[in-house]
Amino acid sequence: MDTATHFVMGFGLAGLAHLDPVVAATPGLAEAVAIGTVIGSQAPDLDGFTRVRGSAAYIRHHRGISHSIPALFVWTAAVFALVQAVTPQTHWLHLLGWIFAAVCLHVFVDLFNAYGTKGLYPFRDKWIAWNAIFIFDPFIFAVHVAGLMLWGAGAEPGPLFFWIYLLIACYYVWRCQAQKRTTALVRETVGKEGTYTIIPTLSWNQWTFVIRTEQHWYVGEVHGGEVTILDVFAIKPESELVAAAKQSPKVQAFLSFTRYAHVETKEQPFGYEVRWFDLRYRARYQGKSHYMFVAVVYLDKELHIRDSFVGWIHRGEEQLAKKLDPEKEIQLN
Repeated sequence: MDTATHFVMGFGLAGLAHLDPVVAATPGLAEAVAIGTVIGSQAPDLDGFTRVRGSAAYIRHHRGISHSIPALFVWTAAVFALVQAVTPQTHWLHLLGWIFAAVCLHVFVDLFNAYGTKGLYPFRDKWIAWNAIFIFDPFIFAVHVAGLMLWGAGAEPGPLFFWIYLLIACYYVWRCQAQKRTTALVRETVGKEGTYTIIPTLSWNQWTFVIRTEQHWYVGEVHGGEVTILDVFAIKPESELVAAAKQSPKVQAFLSFTRYAHVETKEQPFGYEVRWFDLRYRARYQGKSHYMFVAVVYLDKELHIRDSFVGWIHRGEEQLAKKLDPEKEIQLN
């Protein structure tokens, strides 16, 4: 989920913690728990600081080890130590438990969107994405905000957030069922053997999808029950040109993250351009469609890498052109 949703979830858990009689009855403990749950609900995303090492490092590590099973305990211990240093508590087991709940909730809800996490690492070194909830869900955010407003108006926070989280749990079940129904609809409509991935959008009645068959990728959308194929890409054997471009560490980081990468090559005046794009992230800018998450490599005529880029392109080709220099020669790490 996005940062704002994780933030309100931290306060939501602080309200829910009032169901714990020790938290409710101990002066200062509720405040310490609130500090712990708010920080704990953000802690796994502190991997965002890997951006200082470049976009490739961020892509390789964001929601990776930081969202793994061992990390749940590391983040909990770190946040607990910080809170205890600021406001020491004698009922430390209760504080520790609610911080752990906040960290676990963060990782758990991140499993439901398209980006996913390595939530089962080290038992499974693969990305898990259940594709049921958009990265920002207005309903989940709104019910948390409504709950916080009612709490501020004098409502008992424990029972209030118990019912809010019960409602959200039902909402998650409904969204998972809707995703399964949409998958069945797309499979029946397209009628091709392959792997079907259905992806949520901001709208409840609109989904996007990516299908991989033995020979093609199919990208499309479902709107109001109507299935439309938007793009079809042929899957080709890897060429010498593509193999040379894959030596870029930025490309390697990109491919370590996604199973939905399609590659295309283009001859340029300086040599060649090799571009991978993640088929899950299709968008429109100024009336033109493009794929936002890309890895691009420029090579000279001898297949030496001149420049490369990996990251998000929200404004199409013009934005990408500003990030690449065909005259630049890079050193591979």
